[in-house]
Amino acid sequence: MKTSKKNLVLTALLLGASAATLPAGAQPSPTQADSLRVMDEVVVTGTRNATDVRHLSQTVSIVDRRTIEQGQQPNLLPVLSEQVPGLFVTARGVMGYGISGGAAGGISLRGLSGSSGRMMVLIDGHPQYAGIFGHPISDAYQSLLAERVEVLRGPASVLYGSNAMGGVVNIVTRQMEADGVHTGLRAGYGSYNTLETELTNRIRRSRFSSLLSGSYNRTDGHRADMGFEQYGGYAKLGYELGSHWDTYADVNVTHFNASYPGPASAPLLDAYQRITRGMASLAIANRYDRTSGGLSFFYNWGRHYINDGYTPSEGETSQDGRFRSWDDMMGLSLYQSARIFPGNRITAGFDWFRYGGRAWTDYVAGPDAGTRSDLVDKHEDELAGYVNFRQDIGRWLTASAGLRADHHSRIGTEWVPQAGLALHLPRAVELKASASKGFRYPILREMYMFPPQNPDLKPESMWNYEIALSQRLLGGRLHYGINLFYIDGKNLIMTLPNPSGSGMLNQNSGEVDNCGVELQAACRISPAWSVGGNYSFLHMENPVVAAPEHKLYAGAAFTRGRWDLTTGLQYIGGLYTSVGPDVQEDFVLWNVRGSFRAARWLDIWLRGENLLAQKYEINAGYPMPRATVTAGVNLRF
Repeated sequence: MKTSKKNLVLTALLLGASAATLPAGAQPSPTQADSLRVMDEVVVTGTRNATDVRHLSQTVSIVDRRTIEQGQQPNLLPVLSEQVPGLFVTARGVMGYGISGGAAGGISLRGLSGSSGRMMVLIDGHPQYAGIFGHPISDAYQSLLAERVEVLRGPASVLYGSNAMGGVVNIVTRQMEADGVHTGLRAGYGSYNTLETELTNRIRRSRFSSLLSGSYNRTDGHRADMGFEQYGGYAKLGYELGSHWDTYADVNVTHFNASYPGPASAPLLDAYQRITRGMASLAIANRYDRTSGGLSFFYNWGRHYINDGYTPSEGETSQDGRFRSWDDMMGLSLYQSARIFPGNRITAGFDWFRYGGRAWTDYVAGPDAGTRSDLVDKHEDELAGYVNFRQDIGRWLTASAGLRADHHSRIGTEWVPQAGLALHLPRAVELKASASKGFRYPILREMYMFPPQNPDLKPESMWNYEIALSQRLLGGRLHYGINLFYIDGKNLIMTLPNPSGSGMLNQNSGEVDNCGVELQAACRISPAWSVGGNYSFLHMENPVVAAPEHKLYAGAAFTRGRWDLTTGLQYIGGLYTSVGPDVQEDFVLWNVRGSFRAARWLDIWLRGENLLAQKYEINAGYPMPRATVTAGVNLRF
């Protein structure tokens, strides 16, 4: 950010400090449970079975359905970036992240990036990443899927294996608790000819439940050749087999067409992507007083068609080839949790994953027109067993420990331990300490595709050491939390000069030495007003792209009668958009969202983003849009 904007940054920081912090949108309506009572929330991400967060030694951030709806975003990631300290998501335009050249949607947490396969996204506990490339596909994570999102900040490899090295984002899918039929239509239109639509029907009849949702979103984008178009659909059927058993099946498919214009300094022509991603699962679960568990099967797939385009200003001509790939991932997960004696909980589980695919280049022009060049055609397997033990010692202490043995079909066996303590102190104080290992197997692209591939790569690994303090005051109306962490990682895969010859080679030579602090707080001032936010500071020995040194969000929410308003300021400081040469960005974003219930069946909503019209970049060479406005309606039938 330019020097002339420094005063604006300082103003934002002062506003954040004075707004004594609650995530905007966390204010409940009078008819809903008090969302500020986060210490009593039940989560599934940290242990597989439903657990009070007070008994977990690791930190889990929860973003509920109400907050997601108030965010008024078709994609989940912008809301998570505001609400979760330490989590950052790259962007390049009004809508859509894309893949390949110039892609955004990279999720990073505490300096570890999902674009490198070090962050895992789950849907109902099932891993979601491209089988060949090993990273999440951010355009697939639409808001229509989620009842809530649980973000475990720190390694979760004991429960979820490889790719959960830096943490997990678990999307818990929609559900209905009471009998009835609900249908809703959300539609909006805004800047740059942007259209957002979503239609959802939910039914519950006795033991049967169903959800069917579809969406269509598009934009012209704020630059030429930056259009984005997406079709999405989600269906879920559930049936309670009895008082202790239930089952469900679901399927989610999204297709998007994305154009990307290249960096502003060297615009591209004819660069586009046609991407289809899908997931399906079938699960059966049991719930008894002393034991609970489940068995699930999932299958994910993707089809990619990419034209990387060309740069006329540099003398390039149209590409002769088109990149194509088909990837898939399937898995089986079985776990059972039991309370053997008072205060005890043991969870044991088994996972099997098979992932991979094939990629090739189709030549449509030039001397090789009509031929195909194969790049990779491989699948690999993971087989793992794990056990997690938790014991309450009196009323004031919970001890936990876990161990995973994970076997890879090519690399061998990785042992993954973790341990922690949670102290329940007087005056509603919770003090936690944990040490956990995370790891990541090299992905197929790093081993077999494109120079500098290296089939002899070893797993990456790291240890995360963390202390967390939280407290609830004023009868639950005020809540704050502080986390201190240190990350020590080794064998990170880097591209370096080949020690045995010319060219470059992927090698296990990287290290990570990160530490930081994360703060969050929430205060309900009155039944109508609440304020709050979060802050994270990250210190890295070596700069990393898309991992800001400072990240602050401060906001306020007002809910009364027919009105529901939220506003927030987000400050990003010390954000590297490039490390060779070093390029850093600092910027402040002011967003406003509001809705008015005009009738029992009609809401009118408005969303304004970057209302300070900041000039900034998150992806190097891709300037972000200035102020944008979107408005629309929600209809209920």
